[in-house]
Amino acid sequence: MDIHQAKIQYVGRPGILDLAWGHPRPELLPVEQWLDAAGGALRAHGWQALTYGAAAGPRPLVEWLADVDGGGTRTSEVFVTNGASHGLALAAELLVQPGDVVLVDSPTYHLAFGTLFDRGAELVGVPADAEGMDVAATAELIGRLTRGGRRVPMLYLVPTFANPTGRCLPRQRRVELVELAARTGLTIVEDDTYRELVYEGAAPPSLWSLGERGTVVRLGTFAKTVAPGLRLGWINADDAFVRRLTGLGYITSGGGVNHTTALTMAAFGASGAYLSHVADLRRQYAAQRDALLAGLRESAPDLRVSTPDGGWFLWAELPPPLTAGALAPSAEANGVAFVEGSRFFADGTGGRSHLRLSFSMLAADDLAEAAARLGRAVAQCPRS
Repeated sequence: MDIHQAKIQYVGRPGILDLAWGHPRPELLPVEQWLDAAGGALRAHGWQALTYGAAAGPRPLVEWLADVDGGGTRTSEVFVTNGASHGLALAAELLVQPGDVVLVDSPTYHLAFGTLFDRGAELVGVPADAEGMDVAATAELIGRLTRGGRRVPMLYLVPTFANPTGRCLPRQRRVELVELAARTGLTIVEDDTYRELVYEGAAPPSLWSLGERGTVVRLGTFAKTVAPGLRLGWINADDAFVRRLTGLGYITSGGGVNHTTALTMAAFGASGAYLSHVADLRRQYAAQRDALLAGLRESAPDLRVSTPDGGWFLWAELPPPLTAGALAPSAEANGVAFVEGSRFFADGTGGRSHLRLSFSMLAADDLAEAAARLGRAVAQCPRS
């Protein structure tokens, strides 16, 4: 496909129910509410909404972000970005030098790897178990690397409703992790993309809220809660780190990023539309999660799938000796797609028997049908 003819990133394939893409369901994007917010922002700010923006982001959005964080974040600790991916690129630019080791969770968001490779980093997966990152074993890993003369400036992870597993790092491990960062000088980059999409109970405290200032850089985004096309997110970091961000050359040249959209988001938030919209999303995505889970339990009972309390993904384990690579052709033939688990490990060797299944993009009926197709694919896949 000619990329210059495309309008959006995702292009569906005829006959395929796609569980691979972590995209929102189109019907849940707030088109009319956003139109109202855009008009409100332009009426409130006039020409100031269309000029160069303040370096760290426009004050109305910065204040709103600090406020919705419950008072634990100062406005001087907020920097507005073009989304979480941009935030990761910025954090890596300030923290990582070519040849450094960057630690990453095992498994973790696979498309973060390319951003870190762009900095010339070597990626090393941390030890992990069924509850997530093993902090004590990670401390030993850091010690071995540093004794070997390697610089280990950064750890990247998605600790809350993780991509791909949907799990949350337990609170005690969160405490141990921020303590490890304080002892070793490691900076944790916490990708907090899915925090607001909680379906049962409450999300655990962020690493940012638990750690000493200077130990955690938190990435937030409106891609999942409002719309990815906004290309709007933020960084929470200590004052000194935010000042370094505002001093970057392209900020000095062009001002704050995505200024008009940021002011529109401030209007969307201040009106109450954001909280109402997120409450509806939680109901809708919880129902979609449940539809896919119910379909898998009926049509693919041999799959081991846990129920995530939030986020967009199921992490499914195939019965031995099946592997995701072996299943993929059968799945395609049955009209369903997924992401192979090995793609979420830095060295590509883990997760061979796992699938990441996204329930975000399809309606409940389609998810039930996708589960039936996946069940047929598993049944038809050769066992040897």
